[in-house]
Amino acid sequence: MAHMIWKGAISFGLVHVPVQLYPATKSEKVGFNLLDKRSIDPIGYRQINKRTGKEVTRENIVRGFEYEKGQYVVLSDAEIRSANPESTQTVDILAFVDAPDISFLYLDTPYYLAPDRKGEKVYALLREAMKSSGKIGVANVVLHNKQHLAALIPVGPVLALNTLRWADEVRPFDELKLPSEGMKASGVSTRELDMAKKLIDDMSEGWDPAEYHDTFRDDIMALVDKKVRAGKTEEISEVEEDTAPHRSADILDLSDLLKRSLGRGKGKPASRAAKEEEDEVVEAPVKRAAPRRKAQTATRRATSGDGPKNAPPRKRRAA
Repeated sequence: MAHMIWKGAISFGLVHVPVQLYPATKSEKVGFNLLDKRSIDPIGYRQINKRTGKEVTRENIVRGFEYEKGQYVVLSDAEIRSANPESTQTVDILAFVDAPDISFLYLDTPYYLAPDRKGEKVYALLREAMKSSGKIGVANVVLHNKQHLAALIPVGPVLALNTLRWADEVRPFDELKLPSEGMKASGVSTRELDMAKKLIDDMSEGWDPAEYHDTFRDDIMALVDKKVRAGKTEEISEVEEDTAPHRSADILDLSDLLKRSLGRGKGKPASRAAKEEEDEVVEAPVKRAAPRRKAQTATRRATSGDGPKNAPPRKRRAA
């Protein structure tokens, strides 16, 4: 069970829902430690005084707000909490909005809220009312001494709190060079649009997060396991760089690409399908021009024992 971060209340109108806040996610990222390559000793994190270069112990570290360049006001955690004690203990709902109105660009970190101190009934009432109305709450909350805008969202039996980015934290896209909106303005034909919509329909399926995996992490863990079993934990292996040509960004015939995409079937990941399309285009002239060379190469591999082995099926990658 995750550790509780804080306990307080959801506040809307005169209603207070006592709750406990828990993290809703856990990190599964690949982490690497810094090592001294001569002895494989870990290199620790040191907190250094930037002026003197000397290490500072934890008990001598305080928080400071820079009110002018190089000038700070020192504040303790207790002083920060006392500045606005109400805001540090409540999820203060400011408004209820339709869920689609909040762009995914603003979503940041999710948390779970669980009822506290016999607050089950009022917790359930708020959850069911929000489900029935199709609304989510926009709230203020202070976490880790920082105020956040947040969305209160009913998710099955739980009320989730997803912190939101402030408006000035999301970059405007008007500084980007983008094609004009609308089919006519962007030069998209009705035929191309119909094929693209058909491709989307063919690739549509129910959302199941368990179907998608961090294949980079899986491959790194497999590599670590292989080196441990081989007793080569302290060796740096030479890696042959991939010299295969990259796909061209030039789109010669959008209709043809859409047609071929529709013909490849639903289950094949887009990245692999694109590679196969590239191989087909790049290798086809070579196959026609030099069929004997291919046959001779295959004969040499067969007689030398270097032929292709049975490879395990590749893991499915998220498109």
